[in-house]
Amino acid sequence: MRLKNKVALITGSGSGIGRESALLFAREGAKILVVDLQEELAKKTVQEIKKANGEASFFRADVSNANEAQAMIQQAEDKFGKLNVLFNNAGIFPDKDGSVLDTDESVWDLVMQVNLKGVFLGCKYGIPALQRAGGGSIINTASFVALMGAATSQIAYTASKGGVLAMSREIAVEFARQNIRVNALCPGPVETPLLQELLADPEKRQRRLVHIPPGRFAQAKDIAQAALFLASDESSYINGTAFSVDGGITAAYITPE
Repeated sequence: MRLKNKVALITGSGSGIGRESALLFAREGAKILVVDLQEELAKKTVQEIKKANGEASFFRADVSNANEAQAMIQQAEDKFGKLNVLFNNAGIFPDKDGSVLDTDESVWDLVMQVNLKGVFLGCKYGIPALQRAGGGSIINTASFVALMGAATSQIAYTASKGGVLAMSREIAVEFARQNIRVNALCPGPVETPLLQELLADPEKRQRRLVHIPPGRFAQAKDIAQAALFLASDESSYINGTAFSVDGGITAAYITPE
């Protein structure tokens, strides 16, 4: 019960990392506001939490819309009385996001709206709620691509995650003396529906897999465990970090055969 008596809001919790984190956080005692645009998937997350005798509620929000971002924070406080953990996890990875030479401006703008502005708005409206609760933890999903480059470019996604990392550091420093911690979670490639769709081509899949020291992609549960640690009081002196959960990708030059 590492999150007993805590309230957590998790965006993008209808699937992937967000879903696994919501289920895990609930098992550890937190009350969960499940936020997603995919209503059916998000409601299944809520049902699964309740089936295990946890407490959860669903709220539909587009994180890139200021009014809806503000409303999701308000919903957490109205429903559960406070907010202790904010996990800004929602993000997109469009197929048409490629090289800087080929990526259309509209794709760039869309990715920035969701992946970067969405985190900004979550923090903008979430921090006052954490202040009212006496402090708390913010976890922003960045990526290992915020720390290194790739020849298989995804320029808008990479830039957006770099922005999340830089923004997380800035906010972490500003609010550190108000008992608010902010960390950027930097996963390696994760075996989620988003990645599976992108890497349905075996050649594309192997192109990436060869660079991963353990020889496998992460599972969503691997990332959820790291998010749990950052959400809990066990990480009370961890603030402003790029918290890498990448199997050693960012440490590797040549991987095992």
